[in-house]
Amino acid sequence: MLQRSTLLSLFLAVGLGAVAQPALGQAVVPRTLKLDSKELEKTGLVLFKEAVYLSQFQQVEPALARVKLATQLAPKSADAWALLGGLYLSQKEVDKGISALEKSRTLNAKNAGVHFSLGAAYFGQEKYEQAAQLLTMGLKIKPDVPEALFDLGNTFYKMGKLKDAIKQYEKSLDQNEKFWPAINNIGLVQYEKGEVSRAIKQWKAAIEIDQKSGEPKLALAVATYVEGDKEEGLSLAMSALKLDGRYGKVAFLEENLWGEKLIADTKVVFATPEIQAALSELDVETDDGTSASTSP
Repeated sequence: MLQRSTLLSLFLAVGLGAVAQPALGQAVVPRTLKLDSKELEKTGLVLFKEAVYLSQFQQVEPALARVKLATQLAPKSADAWALLGGLYLSQKEVDKGISALEKSRTLNAKNAGVHFSLGAAYFGQEKYEQAAQLLTMGLKIKPDVPEALFDLGNTFYKMGKLKDAIKQYEKSLDQNEKFWPAINNIGLVQYEKGEVSRAIKQWKAAIEIDQKSGEPKLALAVATYVEGDKEEGLSLAMSALKLDGRYGKVAFLEENLWGEKLIADTKVVFATPEIQAALSELDVETDDGTSASTSP
């Protein structure tokens, strides 16, 4: 078992196997075991490497156990703290994740990935000012990461800084022109600004890149319906929901940054008999917990 091998390595590191037994007739006196801090640190780094390997294969629990111990044995390893933070976040233990990542950042302020992870974590807690600050700091270190630029755009969007949001989305596309989530979200911003035709162009462009994504297709469906082509809008909506039924729930759309105007128009589309039937057929629950077939 892996746990046993870990304990064995610790025993070898501190030299427990070499502790002499008292001779017969010898007075037994308390002894202080001297631990070799350098050997402990080496063991910690070995455990860290094992944790990295395990995490690459989605073995989160054993990876977490090893990297926890690694941070105790090698507390000055910024990378170990960073991995611990990332694993905590993957387990939805956000506060623990942030604490570990902040520890990593104090040990090494030049790791852009730690800043990005912290920014995403603070975003999830709706601490947008902190998220923007951390993401910006990370991008100063490594400015060519499209996902981080996208995250900063989302943060600005939630802060109501729509121009800044679009600027970051465009920077993300400068790094990867096929990064359709940025194209999609430019459309989200434009729709909230009342620029429906421009938003439609963005969503069509996103669909051209990834035809299997339900989000831009559903957004395009709603805009098409509102613009007057109801038949085409409903057809697109049903196609989008077949691709990904999660988008049939308003709460999920809100999680994905759909704004108030687009949400309101989406509810109009969802209320049609055609979409109610489609949601029922797909067995998608409405936001009040009932099935679409029984919702009013």
